[in-house]
Amino acid sequence: MRAALKPSFLLAALLLLARPAEARLFDPETFTLANGLTVVVVPNHRVPIVSHMVWYKVGAADEEPGKSGLAHLLEHLMFKGTPEVPPGAFSKIVARNGGRDNAFTTSDYTGYYQNVAADRLELVMKMEADRMANLALDRDSVETERAVVLEEWRMRVGNSPEARLSQQMEAALFLNSPYHRPVIGWQSEIARLGRDDALAFYRRWYAPNNAVLVVAGDVDAATVRPLAEKYYGALPRRELPPRLHTEEPPPEAARRVTLTDPRVAQPAWRRLYLAPSARAGETRLAQPLEVLAEVIGGGATAQLYRSLVVEQGLAAGVSASYDPVAVGQTSFAIAATPRPGVPLAKLEAAIEREIARIAKGEIPPEEIERAKTRLRASSAYARDSLHTGAQVLGEALAVGLSVEEVESWPDRIAAVTPAEVAEAAARVLDPRGSVTGLLLPEPGTGGKPSVPPAAPAQTSERGIH
Repeated sequence: MRAALKPSFLLAALLLLARPAEARLFDPETFTLANGLTVVVVPNHRVPIVSHMVWYKVGAADEEPGKSGLAHLLEHLMFKGTPEVPPGAFSKIVARNGGRDNAFTTSDYTGYYQNVAADRLELVMKMEADRMANLALDRDSVETERAVVLEEWRMRVGNSPEARLSQQMEAALFLNSPYHRPVIGWQSEIARLGRDDALAFYRRWYAPNNAVLVVAGDVDAATVRPLAEKYYGALPRRELPPRLHTEEPPPEAARRVTLTDPRVAQPAWRRLYLAPSARAGETRLAQPLEVLAEVIGGGATAQLYRSLVVEQGLAAGVSASYDPVAVGQTSFAIAATPRPGVPLAKLEAAIEREIARIAKGEIPPEEIERAKTRLRASSAYARDSLHTGAQVLGEALAVGLSVEEVESWPDRIAAVTPAEVAEAAARVLDPRGSVTGLLLPEPGTGGKPSVPPAAPAQTSERGIH
């Protein structure tokens, strides 16, 4: 569920091992305040709007055992107010000033952002800095928000066979890593979280020296620096605990997870492979793996789609994805759904043949070059977006990567060779490091929902991504 719940913004994978860059991607301006807050400014003067984002280097992977869901609950509680901003007023003030705000939690970081007119930057910066240090919580508000999160769990997980399968697969894939915990938490543990838990987590991790401020849009460093000094610079730094990420043992056995549910109308096949990230494992394989995912799953011309959907007619859809943006090891994912009338076992056998061929390095060099071209072209579109630069740079710094690693991404993708892609495929597409998931209708239901769909739940706008 970790990868599935992460923000689905463009180019999450612009973050891999660096070498000197020739091209610049976002060309940001950076500086660090005396209290340790990292500030990144991404000028984009197309429209008079700014995106103001604060990223905390803490997420679900940093929770104590038995307290899963705490990082996400605290994200909700950050909107419960301070002595200066009453509970619930933060988002209303942003809206009254013509802006939008939201927040998100992942395994590795938690983020808060506001998109506002450029002349409202000081307002949102003042409020965000205020709740970095002065969050006020009472037990009633915590209990109320915990109920909201539990309702969110029922809506996103309890009523979703797909989400439940994802949770079970990731719990099986990550044997020792904290990524085996779902970001939203286990239901029974969410129900036990309280005010003391939230405040302890807040005081442990929410500090300027554990945060990254990214401001993108119609601004420059000369405008942002005095405001950052005024509002964030006055906050004291804190002593931070180490981030304890346990390592995965070498995988020895393929695992298989089957989930049946009467609400499943379409069977599905999924597979996760344990894979290095930009920060853990054989990091030199991260860029080739990104190219590999594009080659085999990057749209209608990709190898798996062409073979399974177009040529053999076995699948209605197929995809591959890889997320290198993580503190620990991550996953390489392949997913497919059969065409009506095609047995899932027949589709799986065809997928296995394709994976075996790819793992042997049977990838035409011209397809690798086309994939690299598509990836590099996507960076040009990323530069046009107000939010993408802030998102990509914030993710990078939150997991311990650098601005230079983001900026040099197009050059490093261009340098990937067919031999490196073949090596990455051979090392990662190993059945011993895999979890296969099957999503099936409950026997006797005929693959049709046997219960009416749940009514829309009343839940917070905040969420896990």
